[in-house]
Amino acid sequence: MVEKQKVGEVFTYFAKPCVAGIKVTDGFLEIGDKILIRGHTTNFEQVIESMQIEHKPIQRAEAGQSIGIKVRERVRPHDVVYKIQANG
Repeated sequence: MVEKQKVGEVFTYFAKPCVAGIKVTDGFLEIGDKILIRGHTTNFEQVIESMQIEHKPIQRAEAGQSIGIKVRERVRPHDVVYKIQANG
């Protein structure tokens, strides 16, 4: 059984480095977490491999922080970010 929890929302996207700007609104995100990004035309999963705040690498982001993560597909503002956890 897979459980998903909303953790944030995309507020910007940088095409050349393929980086999404994400506002963490609930809970936290860590390196290695599996996320789902979903929007009108966005729907993909990936594992967080790098995360930054103000161009400085971080391991964990808490609610209220704005972070940048490398993404493998284009994302758009207002896309919702979910953390995926396998239960069972």
